[in-house]
Amino acid sequence: MERDRAVKPTNIILTGLGGQGILFMTRILAQTALDNGHNVIGAETHGMAQRGGSVVSHLRLGEVQGSLVQAGTAHLLLALDEHEGYRNLSFLSRKGRLFVNANANHFPSEDVKVFLEKREIVYGAVPAAVMAQELGVPRSSNLALLGFFSAFSENPFTFREILQTIEKISPDRSKEINRKVFEAGHQKGKGNSVGFVIDC
Repeated sequence: MERDRAVKPTNIILTGLGGQGILFMTRILAQTALDNGHNVIGAETHGMAQRGGSVVSHLRLGEVQGSLVQAGTAHLLLALDEHEGYRNLSFLSRKGRLFVNANANHFPSEDVKVFLEKREIVYGAVPAAVMAQELGVPRSSNLALLGFFSAFSENPFTFREILQTIEKISPDRSKEINRKVFEAGHQKGKGNSVGFVIDC
């Protein structure tokens, strides 16, 4: 029954900086889709090739044509860097949803808040990098944000489906900590509504 949520075409943009694990996060969602019988098309676009450059990953689920998400058509935007999230807001459709690794006390900026309200975009922000640092794995903010994202309804996949994929594709040496970071992010989002920022 839960699979029905992902039958209709879904466009997802994942963005951040080189070294933050955007491609691993994309792989998790793509593999989850495949494991649950959904068509998947994806593409990555890069700015500067070196570590720290812009990375944008396009993921399309369902019966779609073409691998790139067009401006104004993304249902979801997951950003591991606040500024990259702002930079890629034009991808979001009206009433789209935004999940950002950001300090809850400063997100969103006032001008961006006006844009989000005008477009009826709901958002959630959580300091995923801080959470990962506190757990001793600073490079795992991607899993903390993904866990946060997994806590909300109307997402293409459930918490359990994504967790199964993480356990499936994680190297043995990092399987346990990956699960721990993902579950910590999920707990931050659990019981909260998108549209509110979540602080540590």
